[in-house]
Amino acid sequence: MSYIQHKSEESLEDYLETILVLSKRLPVVRSIDVATELNYSKPSVSVAMKNLKNREYITVSEDGYLRLTDEGQKIAESVYERHTLLTDWLVHLGVDPKIAAGDACKMEHDITSESYEAMKKCILSILGRV
Repeated sequence: MSYIQHKSEESLEDYLETILVLSKRLPVVRSIDVATELNYSKPSVSVAMKNLKNREYITVSEDGYLRLTDEGQKIAESVYERHTLLTDWLVHLGVDPKIAAGDACKMEHDITSESYEAMKKCILSILGRV
C-alpha cells in the first residue's frame, strides 16, 4: 500500500471513529458536527462523507443525519478501542494526556492486529483490567 493510500485509509478511520464518538454524545450526527469536532472545513468533510457513503460505511438520511453501517461500526469500534487503550497506557506511563491521545491516534492506524492483540493483553494486565 502506498503512503497516499495509507494516509487516505487512516483519514477514513478517523472520520468513522469521530462519528462513533459523536453518536455517543449527540442524539443525531451531521457533517457539520464532524467538521466542528475535527476542526476541518465543511467541504473536506463533505467529500469524506461522500467517500464513506460510497464505500457503504455510513448512510445519510434525507435530513443529513449520519449513521454507521454494520461494517462502518465495526471499523469505528476497532479504531476507538485501540485509541482508548493506547491512550490509557501512555497516560499510565506518565505521558501528558493530550500528547498521549495524539500519539495513540498515530499508533492506532499502523500497528498490526497481531502486535495490537499482544500489547492489549499486556496493557490490560498492567492496568489491572484483566
